[in-house]
Amino acid sequence: MSGEAIGLIMAGLLALGLFMGHPLAFVLGGTAVLGALIAGKPMVLGIVISRIFGDVLDNYTLIAIPLFILMARFLSDSGVTDKMFEALRLLMAPVRGGLGLAVVFISILLAATTGIIGASITVMGLMALRPMLQYGYSRTLSTGLIAASGCLGILIPPSIMLILMSSYSTLSVGELFAGAMLPGVLLGLLYAGWMTILAILRPDLAPAVHPEERISKGELWKMLAVEALPPLILIFGILGTMLLGIATATEASAIGAALALGIVFARRRFDLSTFFSALRETGRTSAMILFIVVGATAFTGVFNITGGLRASQDLIRGLEMEPWMLITVMMFLVFLLGMFLDWTGIVLLSFPIFLPIVQELGVNQLWFVVLMAVVLQTSFLTPPFGYALYYMRAIAPADVKTGQIIAGVMPFIGLIIVMCLAVALFPSLATWLPEQIYSR
Repeated sequence: MSGEAIGLIMAGLLALGLFMGHPLAFVLGGTAVLGALIAGKPMVLGIVISRIFGDVLDNYTLIAIPLFILMARFLSDSGVTDKMFEALRLLMAPVRGGLGLAVVFISILLAATTGIIGASITVMGLMALRPMLQYGYSRTLSTGLIAASGCLGILIPPSIMLILMSSYSTLSVGELFAGAMLPGVLLGLLYAGWMTILAILRPDLAPAVHPEERISKGELWKMLAVEALPPLILIFGILGTMLLGIATATEASAIGAALALGIVFARRRFDLSTFFSALRETGRTSAMILFIVVGATAFTGVFNITGGLRASQDLIRGLEMEPWMLITVMMFLVFLLGMFLDWTGIVLLSFPIFLPIVQELGVNQLWFVVLMAVVLQTSFLTPPFGYALYYMRAIAPADVKTGQIIAGVMPFIGLIIVMCLAVALFPSLATWLPEQIYSR
Protein backbone atom coordinates (compact mmCIF):
# COMPACT_ATOMS: atom_id res chain seq x y z
CA MET A 1 0.00 0.00 0.00
CA SER A 2 1.36 3.45 -0.95
CA GLY A 3 2.38 6.05 1.61
CA GLU A 4 -0.33 8.39 0.32
CA ALA A 5 -3.03 5.77 0.87
CA ILE A 6 -1.91 4.83 4.38
CA GLY A 7 -1.60 8.51 5.23
CA LEU A 8 -5.19 9.19 4.20
CA ILE A 9 -6.47 6.10 6.02
CA MET A 10 -4.70 6.99 9.26
CA ALA A 11 -5.84 10.62 9.05
CA GLY A 12 -9.41 9.43 8.49
CA LEU A 13 -9.27 7.01 11.41
CA LEU A 14 -7.85 9.75 13.63
CA ALA A 15 -10.62 12.18 12.68
CA LEU A 16 -13.30 9.50 13.10
CA GLY A 17 -12.07 8.55 16.57
CA LEU A 18 -11.94 12.18 17.72
CA PHE A 19 -15.40 13.04 16.42
CA MET A 20 -16.78 9.94 18.17
CA GLY A 21 -15.56 11.52 21.40
CA HIS A 22 -12.82 9.06 22.38
CA PRO A 23 -9.78 10.31 24.36
CA LEU A 24 -6.97 11.60 22.16
CA ALA A 25 -4.29 9.33 23.68
CA PHE A 26 -6.23 6.13 22.87
CA VAL A 27 -7.30 7.38 19.44
CA LEU A 28 -3.65 7.99 18.53
CA GLY A 29 -2.48 4.63 19.86
CA GLY A 30 -5.40 2.72 18.35
CA THR A 31 -4.91 4.40 14.98
CA ALA A 32 -1.24 3.38 15.07
CA VAL A 33 -2.16 -0.29 15.62
CA LEU A 34 -4.86 -0.27 12.94
CA GLY A 35 -2.58 1.59 10.51
CA ALA A 36 0.17 -0.99 10.93
CA LEU A 37 -2.28 -3.86 10.38
CA ILE A 38 -3.96 -2.24 7.35
CA ALA A 39 -0.54 -1.52 5.81
CA GLY A 40 0.36 -5.20 6.28
CA LYS A 41 3.34 -4.34 8.49
CA PRO A 42 2.45 -5.47 12.03
CA MET A 43 6.15 -5.93 12.76
CA VAL A 44 6.61 -2.15 12.94
CA LEU A 45 4.75 -2.13 16.27
CA GLY A 46 7.82 -3.72 17.89
CA ILE A 47 9.97 -0.89 16.54
CA VAL A 48 7.45 1.64 17.81
CA ILE A 49 7.50 0.13 21.30
CA SER A 50 11.30 0.40 21.38
CA ARG A 51 11.00 4.02 20.25
CA ILE A 52 8.51 4.77 23.03
CA PHE A 53 10.92 3.43 25.63
CA GLY A 54 13.83 5.35 24.09
CA ASP A 55 12.18 8.68 23.23
CA VAL A 56 9.59 8.99 26.01
CA LEU A 57 10.31 6.88 29.07
CA ASP A 58 14.05 7.60 29.01
CA ASN A 59 13.63 11.30 28.25
CA TYR A 60 15.14 13.14 31.21
CA THR A 61 13.75 16.52 30.14
CA LEU A 62 10.13 15.33 30.47
CA ILE A 63 10.60 14.93 34.23
CA ALA A 64 10.17 18.71 34.39
CA ILE A 65 6.49 18.41 33.38
CA PRO A 66 5.14 16.76 36.57
CA LEU A 67 7.42 18.93 38.72
CA PHE A 68 6.10 22.16 37.17
CA ILE A 69 2.53 20.87 37.56
CA LEU A 70 3.20 20.13 41.24
CA MET A 71 4.74 23.59 41.66
CA ALA A 72 1.63 25.21 40.16
CA ARG A 73 -0.62 23.33 42.56
CA PHE A 74 1.51 24.29 45.58
CA LEU A 75 1.44 27.95 44.51
CA SER A 76 -2.34 27.80 44.15
CA ASP A 77 -2.67 26.29 47.62
CA SER A 78 -0.46 29.01 49.14
CA GLY A 79 -3.08 31.69 48.35
CA VAL A 80 -0.40 34.14 47.26
CA THR A 81 -2.25 35.03 44.05
CA ASP A 82 -5.36 36.09 46.00
CA LYS A 83 -3.41 38.72 47.93
CA MET A 84 -1.54 39.86 44.82
CA PHE A 85 -4.81 40.34 42.95
CA GLU A 86 -6.29 42.30 45.84
CA ALA A 87 -3.22 44.57 45.96
CA LEU A 88 -3.25 45.18 42.20
CA ARG A 89 -7.01 45.70 42.21
CA LEU A 90 -6.62 48.48 44.76
CA LEU A 91 -3.59 49.93 42.94
CA MET A 92 -5.56 50.13 39.69
CA ALA A 93 -8.75 51.35 41.38
CA PRO A 94 -8.55 54.98 40.15
CA VAL A 95 -8.07 53.84 36.55
CA ARG A 96 -11.06 53.14 34.35
CA GLY A 97 -10.79 49.46 33.42
CA GLY A 98 -8.28 48.97 36.25
CA LEU A 99 -9.84 45.71 37.40
CA GLY A 100 -9.32 44.28 33.92
CA LEU A 101 -5.70 45.47 33.90
CA ALA A 102 -5.18 43.77 37.27
CA VAL A 103 -6.46 40.52 35.70
CA VAL A 104 -3.93 40.79 32.85
CA PHE A 105 -0.94 41.59 35.08
CA ILE A 106 -1.75 38.84 37.60
CA SER A 107 -2.21 36.41 34.70
CA ILE A 108 1.27 37.32 33.38
CA LEU A 109 2.64 36.70 36.87
CA LEU A 110 0.78 33.40 37.12
CA ALA A 111 2.09 32.40 33.69
CA ALA A 112 5.65 33.05 34.86
CA THR A 113 5.17 30.91 37.96
CA THR A 114 2.85 28.07 36.93
CA GLY A 115 2.56 27.48 33.18
CA ILE A 116 -0.66 25.48 33.71
CA ILE A 117 -3.63 26.85 31.75
CA GLY A 118 -6.41 25.17 33.72
CA ALA A 119 -5.00 26.39 37.02
CA SER A 120 -4.50 29.98 35.79
CA ILE A 121 -7.99 30.35 34.32
CA THR A 122 -9.69 28.71 37.29
CA VAL A 123 -7.80 30.81 39.86
CA MET A 124 -8.36 34.07 37.97
CA GLY A 125 -11.98 33.23 37.25
CA LEU A 126 -12.78 32.50 40.88
CA MET A 127 -10.94 35.62 42.07
CA ALA A 128 -11.89 38.17 39.43
CA LEU A 129 -15.05 37.25 37.51
CA ARG A 130 -17.59 37.95 40.25
CA PRO A 131 -16.00 41.32 41.28
CA MET A 132 -15.84 42.39 37.62
CA LEU A 133 -19.52 41.62 37.12
CA GLN A 134 -20.42 43.36 40.39
CA TYR A 135 -18.61 46.54 39.32
CA GLY A 136 -20.56 46.62 36.07
CA TYR A 137 -18.06 45.10 33.65
CA SER A 138 -19.49 43.57 30.51
CA ARG A 139 -19.99 39.80 30.77
CA THR A 140 -18.52 39.31 27.33
CA LEU A 141 -15.43 41.39 28.09
CA SER A 142 -14.92 39.86 31.55
CA THR A 143 -15.05 36.23 30.46
CA GLY A 144 -13.03 36.84 27.30
CA LEU A 145 -10.30 38.73 29.16
CA ILE A 146 -9.94 36.09 31.90
CA ALA A 147 -9.93 33.19 29.41
CA ALA A 148 -7.38 34.81 27.07
CA SER A 149 -5.10 36.08 29.85
CA GLY A 150 -5.15 32.70 31.56
CA CYS A 151 -3.82 31.08 28.39
CA LEU A 152 -0.59 33.10 28.55
CA GLY A 153 0.89 30.34 30.69
CA ILE A 154 1.31 28.13 27.63
CA LEU A 155 3.65 30.71 26.08
CA ILE A 156 5.38 32.56 28.92
CA PRO A 157 8.04 30.33 30.59
CA PRO A 158 8.01 28.03 32.46
CA SER A 159 5.62 26.38 30.00
CA ILE A 160 5.14 22.63 29.77
CA MET A 161 4.36 23.07 26.08
CA LEU A 162 7.80 24.59 25.46
CA ILE A 163 9.38 21.70 27.38
CA LEU A 164 7.62 19.19 25.14
CA MET A 165 8.55 21.18 22.03
CA SER A 166 12.18 21.11 23.12
CA SER A 167 12.07 17.33 23.55
CA TYR A 168 10.97 16.87 19.93
CA SER A 169 13.28 19.42 18.32
CA THR A 170 16.98 20.20 18.35
CA LEU A 171 16.45 23.22 20.62
CA SER A 172 17.20 23.30 24.34
CA VAL A 173 14.53 24.19 26.88
CA GLY A 174 16.54 27.29 27.85
CA GLU A 175 16.61 28.54 24.26
CA LEU A 176 12.86 28.08 23.88
CA PHE A 177 12.14 29.70 27.23
CA ALA A 178 14.26 32.72 26.28
CA GLY A 179 12.75 32.87 22.78
CA ALA A 180 9.15 32.79 23.98
CA MET A 181 9.66 35.23 26.85
CA LEU A 182 9.41 38.48 24.86
CA PRO A 183 6.47 37.48 22.59
CA GLY A 184 4.59 36.13 25.62
CA VAL A 185 4.99 39.28 27.69
CA LEU A 186 4.24 41.49 24.68
CA LEU A 187 1.05 39.54 24.02
CA GLY A 188 0.01 40.17 27.63
CA LEU A 189 0.75 43.88 27.20
CA LEU A 190 -1.27 43.81 23.98
CA TYR A 191 -4.23 42.50 26.00
CA ALA A 192 -3.67 45.30 28.54
CA GLY A 193 -3.53 47.87 25.74
CA TRP A 194 -6.78 46.58 24.28
CA MET A 195 -8.37 46.71 27.74
CA THR A 196 -7.23 50.33 28.17
CA ILE A 197 -8.48 51.46 24.74
CA LEU A 198 -11.83 49.74 25.26
CA ALA A 199 -12.24 51.33 28.71
CA ILE A 200 -11.58 54.78 27.22
CA LEU A 201 -13.86 54.36 24.21
CA ARG A 202 -16.58 52.40 26.00
CA PRO A 203 -16.47 53.34 29.73
CA ASP A 204 -19.78 51.56 30.27
CA LEU A 205 -18.04 48.22 29.58
CA ALA A 206 -15.24 48.72 32.12
CA PRO A 207 -15.97 51.30 34.84
CA ALA A 208 -13.58 52.39 37.59
CA VAL A 209 -13.79 51.06 41.14
CA HIS A 210 -15.77 53.14 43.64
CA PRO A 211 -13.58 55.72 45.47
CA GLU A 212 -14.63 54.52 48.92
CA GLU A 213 -12.92 51.16 48.32
CA ARG A 214 -9.48 52.68 47.87
CA ILE A 215 -6.79 52.72 50.57
CA SER A 216 -3.85 54.99 51.28
CA LYS A 217 -0.87 54.79 48.96
CA GLY A 218 1.50 53.92 51.83
CA GLU A 219 -0.58 50.92 52.89
CA LEU A 220 -1.06 49.89 49.30
CA TRP A 221 2.64 49.89 48.39
CA LYS A 222 3.48 48.07 51.61
CA MET A 223 0.90 45.41 50.82
CA LEU A 224 2.11 45.11 47.22
CA ALA A 225 5.78 44.78 48.24
CA VAL A 226 5.02 42.02 50.77
CA GLU A 227 2.76 40.04 48.45
CA ALA A 228 4.99 40.41 45.37
CA LEU A 229 8.08 38.99 47.08
CA PRO A 230 7.18 35.25 47.03
CA PRO A 231 6.29 35.12 43.30
CA LEU A 232 9.43 37.11 42.40
CA ILE A 233 11.60 34.67 44.38
CA LEU A 234 9.89 31.80 42.59
CA ILE A 235 10.40 33.38 39.15
CA PHE A 236 14.10 33.94 39.85
CA GLY A 237 14.44 30.43 41.25
CA ILE A 238 13.13 28.96 38.00
CA LEU A 239 13.97 31.29 35.12
CA GLY A 240 16.94 33.00 36.77
CA THR A 241 18.79 29.76 37.48
CA MET A 242 18.06 28.47 33.97
CA LEU A 243 18.98 31.58 32.01
CA LEU A 244 22.13 32.11 34.10
CA GLY A 245 23.20 28.55 33.36
CA ILE A 246 23.05 27.46 37.01
CA ALA A 247 20.39 24.77 36.49
CA THR A 248 18.90 22.70 33.67
CA ALA A 249 15.15 22.77 32.99
CA THR A 250 14.60 19.64 35.06
CA GLU A 251 16.67 20.97 37.96
CA ALA A 252 14.88 24.33 37.77
CA SER A 253 11.51 22.57 37.95
CA ALA A 254 12.62 20.81 41.13
CA ILE A 255 13.80 24.14 42.56
CA GLY A 256 10.44 25.69 41.67
CA ALA A 257 8.46 22.89 43.33
CA ALA A 258 10.60 23.17 46.50
CA LEU A 259 10.23 26.97 46.61
CA ALA A 260 6.47 26.76 46.06
CA LEU A 261 6.17 24.28 48.92
CA GLY A 262 8.29 26.63 51.02
CA ILE A 263 5.83 29.46 50.26
CA VAL A 264 2.97 27.23 51.42
CA PHE A 265 4.79 26.65 54.74
CA ALA A 266 5.75 30.34 55.08
CA ARG A 267 2.13 31.40 54.67
CA ARG A 268 1.02 28.70 57.14
CA ARG A 269 -1.23 27.08 54.56
CA PHE A 270 0.25 23.57 54.73
CA ASP A 271 -2.24 20.78 55.30
CA LEU A 272 -1.67 17.04 54.81
CA SER A 273 -4.98 16.48 52.99
CA THR A 274 -4.23 19.38 50.62
CA PHE A 275 -0.68 18.12 50.13
CA PHE A 276 -1.82 14.62 49.13
CA SER A 277 -4.53 16.13 46.94
CA ALA A 278 -1.82 18.10 45.12
CA LEU A 279 0.16 14.89 44.57
CA ARG A 280 -2.90 13.07 43.22
CA GLU A 281 -3.81 15.91 40.86
CA THR A 282 -0.21 16.11 39.63
CA GLY A 283 -0.23 12.37 38.97
CA ARG A 284 -3.49 12.55 37.01
CA THR A 285 -2.45 15.54 34.88
CA SER A 286 1.03 14.14 34.20
CA ALA A 287 -0.41 10.75 33.26
CA MET A 288 -2.85 12.40 30.84
CA ILE A 289 -0.06 14.33 29.11
CA LEU A 290 2.33 11.39 28.96
CA PHE A 291 -0.37 9.03 27.68
CA ILE A 292 -0.91 11.46 24.80
CA VAL A 293 2.86 11.57 24.23
CA VAL A 294 3.02 7.75 24.10
CA GLY A 295 0.03 7.56 21.75
CA ALA A 296 1.41 10.28 19.47
CA THR A 297 4.85 8.60 19.42
CA ALA A 298 3.19 5.36 18.32
CA PHE A 299 1.13 7.18 15.68
CA THR A 300 4.04 9.10 14.17
CA GLY A 301 6.25 5.99 14.32
CA VAL A 302 3.82 3.92 12.28
CA PHE A 303 3.02 6.91 10.06
CA ASN A 304 6.74 7.31 9.32
CA ILE A 305 7.64 3.67 8.74
CA THR A 306 4.65 3.01 6.47
CA GLY A 307 5.49 6.00 4.27
CA GLY A 308 2.72 8.38 5.33
CA LEU A 309 5.14 10.90 6.80
CA ARG A 310 7.25 11.08 3.63
CA ALA A 311 4.09 11.43 1.52
CA SER A 312 2.86 14.32 3.69
CA GLN A 313 6.20 16.10 3.43
CA ASP A 314 6.30 15.57 -0.34
CA LEU A 315 2.80 17.04 -0.59
CA ILE A 316 3.91 20.22 1.19
CA ARG A 317 7.13 20.43 -0.82
CA GLY A 318 5.10 19.95 -4.02
CA LEU A 319 3.20 23.17 -3.39
CA GLU A 320 6.25 24.97 -4.88
CA MET A 321 5.69 28.13 -2.85
CA GLU A 322 8.03 30.73 -1.52
CA PRO A 323 9.31 29.88 1.98
CA TRP A 324 7.17 32.55 3.63
CA MET A 325 4.07 31.15 1.91
CA LEU A 326 4.88 27.62 3.08
CA ILE A 327 5.32 28.88 6.63
CA THR A 328 1.94 30.65 6.34
CA VAL A 329 0.28 27.42 5.17
CA MET A 330 1.83 25.52 8.09
CA MET A 331 0.64 28.09 10.62
CA PHE A 332 -2.85 28.08 9.09
CA LEU A 333 -2.94 24.28 9.44
CA VAL A 334 -1.88 24.61 13.09
CA PHE A 335 -4.66 27.17 13.62
CA LEU A 336 -7.25 24.83 12.08
CA LEU A 337 -6.02 21.82 14.07
CA GLY A 338 -6.32 23.94 17.21
CA MET A 339 -10.10 23.94 16.76
CA PHE A 340 -10.22 20.16 17.19
CA LEU A 341 -7.03 19.00 18.98
CA ASP A 342 -5.17 20.12 22.07
CA TRP A 343 -1.63 21.50 21.82
CA THR A 344 -0.02 18.18 22.80
CA GLY A 345 -1.44 16.32 19.84
CA ILE A 346 -0.73 19.19 17.44
CA VAL A 347 2.93 19.46 18.47
CA LEU A 348 3.59 15.73 18.35
CA LEU A 349 1.81 15.24 15.02
CA SER A 350 3.12 18.31 13.19
CA PHE A 351 6.76 18.50 14.34
CA PRO A 352 7.89 15.35 12.45
CA ILE A 353 6.35 16.75 9.26
CA PHE A 354 7.19 20.44 9.57
CA LEU A 355 10.65 20.61 11.15
CA PRO A 356 12.56 18.71 8.41
CA ILE A 357 11.00 20.99 5.79
CA VAL A 358 11.86 24.08 7.84
CA GLN A 359 15.49 22.95 8.02
CA GLU A 360 15.57 22.36 4.26
CA LEU A 361 14.26 25.88 3.70
CA GLY A 362 17.06 27.29 5.85
CA VAL A 363 14.55 28.89 8.22
CA ASN A 364 15.64 29.60 11.79
CA GLN A 365 14.14 26.72 13.78
CA LEU A 366 13.92 28.72 17.02
CA TRP A 367 11.91 31.45 15.30
CA PHE A 368 9.61 28.87 13.68
CA VAL A 369 8.92 27.01 16.93
CA VAL A 370 8.23 30.23 18.86
CA LEU A 371 5.92 31.41 16.06
CA MET A 372 4.07 28.11 16.27
CA ALA A 373 3.85 28.47 20.07
CA VAL A 374 2.17 31.86 19.60
CA VAL A 375 -0.31 30.40 17.11
CA LEU A 376 -1.10 27.57 19.53
CA GLN A 377 -2.47 30.20 21.95
CA THR A 378 -5.57 30.13 19.77
CA SER A 379 -6.09 26.38 20.30
CA PHE A 380 -7.42 27.12 23.81
CA LEU A 381 -9.84 29.80 22.63
CA THR A 382 -11.27 28.61 19.30
CA PRO A 383 -14.55 26.69 19.39
CA PRO A 384 -15.72 23.97 19.31
CA PHE A 385 -12.97 22.39 21.45
CA GLY A 386 -11.21 25.37 23.06
CA TYR A 387 -10.40 24.22 26.60
CA ALA A 388 -10.42 27.77 28.01
CA LEU A 389 -14.06 28.08 26.96
CA TYR A 390 -14.96 25.00 29.00
CA TYR A 391 -12.97 26.19 32.01
CA MET A 392 -14.83 29.51 31.91
CA ARG A 393 -18.19 27.79 31.46
CA ALA A 394 -17.49 25.68 34.55
CA ILE A 395 -16.76 28.64 36.84
CA ALA A 396 -19.02 31.35 35.34
CA PRO A 397 -22.42 32.08 36.93
CA ALA A 398 -25.43 30.44 35.32
CA ASP A 399 -26.70 33.76 33.92
CA VAL A 400 -23.52 34.11 31.81
CA LYS A 401 -24.32 32.45 28.48
CA THR A 402 -21.89 30.23 26.59
CA GLY A 403 -22.37 32.46 23.54
CA GLN A 404 -21.16 35.45 25.58
CA ILE A 405 -17.99 33.55 26.54
CA ILE A 406 -17.30 32.63 22.91
CA ALA A 407 -17.97 36.19 21.74
CA GLY A 408 -15.68 37.49 24.48
CA VAL A 409 -12.60 35.58 23.28
CA MET A 410 -12.94 36.60 19.62
CA PRO A 411 -11.12 39.98 19.93
CA PHE A 412 -8.28 38.25 21.76
CA ILE A 413 -7.93 35.66 19.01
CA GLY A 414 -7.49 38.67 16.71
CA LEU A 415 -4.80 40.07 19.03
CA ILE A 416 -2.98 36.71 18.96
CA ILE A 417 -2.98 36.87 15.16
CA VAL A 418 -1.54 40.39 15.39
CA MET A 419 1.23 39.03 17.64
CA CYS A 420 1.87 36.22 15.14
CA LEU A 421 2.32 38.81 12.39
CA ALA A 422 4.68 40.80 14.62
CA VAL A 423 6.86 37.74 15.30
CA ALA A 424 6.76 36.82 11.59
CA LEU A 425 7.78 40.32 10.44
CA PHE A 426 10.31 40.89 13.25
CA PRO A 427 12.05 37.55 13.95
CA SER A 428 14.32 39.25 16.49
CA LEU A 429 11.36 39.21 18.90
CA ALA A 430 12.01 35.47 19.20
CA THR A 431 15.76 35.31 18.58
CA TRP A 432 17.24 38.38 20.27
CA LEU A 433 17.12 37.24 23.91
CA PRO A 434 18.46 33.70 23.23
CA GLU A 435 21.29 35.23 21.20
CA GLN A 436 22.18 37.55 24.07
CA ILE A 437 22.20 34.70 26.59
CA TYR A 438 23.59 31.75 24.66
CA SER A 439 25.96 33.35 22.13
CA ARG A 440 28.48 34.36 24.79
